[in-house]
Amino acid sequence: MTILQQSSNARDRKLSEWYERIRTGQLKLPRFQRFEAWDRGRVVGFLNTIIQNLPVGVTLLLEVGDKEKFVSRYVATAPEAGARVTEHLLDGQQRLTAFWRAMYNNYEGEKYFVYLPQFDQRDDDDRDADDICIEFQGRWQHKDTLRPVWADSPKGCLDRGLVPVDLLRPGDMDGQIGEWIANATAHMEPPDDAPDAMPRYKKLTALRGELRGVLNTLRERVAHFNLPYLALPATTEADVALKVFVNMNTNSKPLSMFDLTVAKVEEEAGASLHGLQEQLEEAHPQATYYGDLSWPLLQTAALLQGLVPNQTGVASLDKPLLVKDWPRLQKAIVRAADFLTREHIFDAARLPTNLVFPVLAACLDSVPTEGDAAGRGERLLRAYMWSAFFTNRYEGAANTRAFQDFKALLTLLKRSTLSPADYTEVPVMNRQDYPLPDHEQLVRVGWPKGADRMARAVLATTLYFGGWDFADGRRASYETLKAREYHHVFPDALLQEAEINSYLALNCALITWKTNRAIGRKDPLEYLKDRVEWAEEADVSQRLETHLLDYGRLAAAHYADEAKQPLAGPALLAKLKPDFERFLEQRARRVAIAASKLAHGEIPSCKAVLAEADASVASQPSSEALRKGSGA
Repeated sequence: MTILQQSSNARDRKLSEWYERIRTGQLKLPRFQRFEAWDRGRVVGFLNTIIQNLPVGVTLLLEVGDKEKFVSRYVATAPEAGARVTEHLLDGQQRLTAFWRAMYNNYEGEKYFVYLPQFDQRDDDDRDADDICIEFQGRWQHKDTLRPVWADSPKGCLDRGLVPVDLLRPGDMDGQIGEWIANATAHMEPPDDAPDAMPRYKKLTALRGELRGVLNTLRERVAHFNLPYLALPATTEADVALKVFVNMNTNSKPLSMFDLTVAKVEEEAGASLHGLQEQLEEAHPQATYYGDLSWPLLQTAALLQGLVPNQTGVASLDKPLLVKDWPRLQKAIVRAADFLTREHIFDAARLPTNLVFPVLAACLDSVPTEGDAAGRGERLLRAYMWSAFFTNRYEGAANTRAFQDFKALLTLLKRSTLSPADYTEVPVMNRQDYPLPDHEQLVRVGWPKGADRMARAVLATTLYFGGWDFADGRRASYETLKAREYHHVFPDALLQEAEINSYLALNCALITWKTNRAIGRKDPLEYLKDRVEWAEEADVSQRLETHLLDYGRLAAAHYADEAKQPLAGPALLAKLKPDFERFLEQRARRVAIAASKLAHGEIPSCKAVLAEADASVASQPSSEALRKGSGA
């Protein structure tokens, strides 16, 4: 029988049979399969499909002969029974994993229930549904107790019309069901000497019987629910099975290039990329600060093999060489993460462009870890990285351009002598083609909380000199940024009143904030004092400087008349607009000067940047003066 003949017709299989094969370990997953990916909503949806007895799509199996064609793993949380493996599940993992885990209700963050509306003791308005359905309750730890407590109480559940879904598990569950029903209804048992004990017992017995009957009906429905499958015979070649797996995959999230590469590495090199990545992340958690490592790892591997870091390049990877070079690749990724941290780029949310990560990693593979060559190499990479942040080099054909930059960087790194004059050989550092922005361009850059490259680059520069917190003086770091928020320097309410756009990168500071007070329109410094646990003035002035902010300028920004009444209308606009423009211009000059130094590989000092920026302001007319001079 050919593969086509064998797989052309779906076969039926009851969920109880699937359950037994998972329990005994006869059914396993090829190790290249992605891990659990379904959220609560998808789990609920599939369980509802089961109890409503609706049709579902087929799964895909590879029958196993004397020897498994792929390294395999058990379904998540299933016992490692050690029975002979007879089948590999190629497609259907998410559904069967959700079914298995629900039948044991062993998810960490939620518990699943069957909602039986006829047993809901709450008012009708509080009912969650009118028909039998699946629901979940989120769980959380409070001290030594898992909350909400009622979710572990049979009575608390039944009062809400909820029965744990694990009572529908295939197999002999009579004892557990009887115990749960007895505990859920024990409070209804009348005292033996109650005058109406007999009718109350009869009513309770009827209730228990009705509940057991409903559960038995649902249990039968679950046990006999048909989850059909197609099967590839054990004689199927591994590469053919992989092709069918890719084409048949029905997950709502398409297979990524990493998933496909994982499968190919399993086939060609017999190693698990999932396992290697997990080991890397466990040993070096700082590498995970910059997002999911799956794609950067493959991009770096492509660069190290002389390939473009795109899907075509990754598909062409020498898989055995990838596995052989894994220690080298891991070291490169870790060095790139450490380099970003030293450049005060602390996480994915603050990284202006992701593509620098694999380029840095692949380049650092050729940079010594100490000595003059290390210093020269890191200076070159600093110039490259900040140039990528502040130019539009990667806004089109990004992977191809990154490959061109990488090759040029590698050529420079291999030279015995290297000076900043050579940097222009790297396309991204050719200022004729990719000039750095001047302060006038930076003034228009928007809010940095989104993914805009230039906005994030501006924010990164304002954090480069430590970004000390206004209140506690702690330096910006991966840990301290978790407690910080994006906030306006000139208050949004103040600028809105004058109809001035407040959401600009240069009007942003990433600082801790008191969120328990509602504060309206105020002057900038007063606003910050009210929203921050303020320290001594001299300390705050120094901390503001590490964000490239000028304490004196903010302290002088007042918007009240002689009677100390807030300015409004044209009077407010006439005072606020030029003040805000001067503030933006001053900070823009500071950012532009710092960015220029960084994009030339320098390690600038905050004091030097402030002095040079202030000197440039003093030597040139302001935008306000230019407008007046032109008669605008």
